[in-house]
Amino acid sequence: MKRGWTKSWQCVRNPIPLFVIFAAGMFAAAGSGTAQIVRKPKRANELALAGLRPGRDTFADAQKRLDALLTSAKPDGQGPRTWQEACTGRRLAVEVDDSGVIQNVDILSGPSAPNCKETQDPQHARLWTTGRGLRLGDPREHVLAIYGQPGSSGPSVKDGRELELLYYAFDWAGSDVPQVMEISCDRATGHVVEILLAFPSL
Repeated sequence: MKRGWTKSWQCVRNPIPLFVIFAAGMFAAAGSGTAQIVRKPKRANELALAGLRPGRDTFADAQKRLDALLTSAKPDGQGPRTWQEACTGRRLAVEVDDSGVIQNVDILSGPSAPNCKETQDPQHARLWTTGRGLRLGDPREHVLAIYGQPGSSGPSVKDGRELELLYYAFDWAGSDVPQVMEISCDRATGHVVEILLAFPSL
């Protein structure tokens, strides 16, 4: 066999497959940063608080549900109707429009009674929870894990307590759902102490 033939045969015997060349090119392109995945910020809206849906449920719905579980407080003039859990000091308030449809629901923590033993009844637990599972007393990190970053945030003070207010606007979800949620966290502990869900913009 001639020398030239031997050299040519060795080249044919160990060819580089085309798919290897193609794959190498793809990896090089990815490594150069030309192919990047852009992730959208996480966001989620809320429809219910304390088992009530602003913009849909009525005051009669709230009264039927809450009078059996909490102590009712008489409203001052035209103020919101309020219920309270005597042991834990938590409060729940609703405001309604002229037709009796709930416009906002507000739940907030308060000083508990001495030697208070919180009930484990699921119905009571649901009163202090959003539809997506955020509960009074949860850490701030849990808020962000469920709803993403707020539209705005800043310091606030209520009843002498320094708070951080997290403001969420849900207009992107359509006009037929609650539009605003405000979550207040205690600046000292970082825990949620108040949640307000409103059908109209505040």
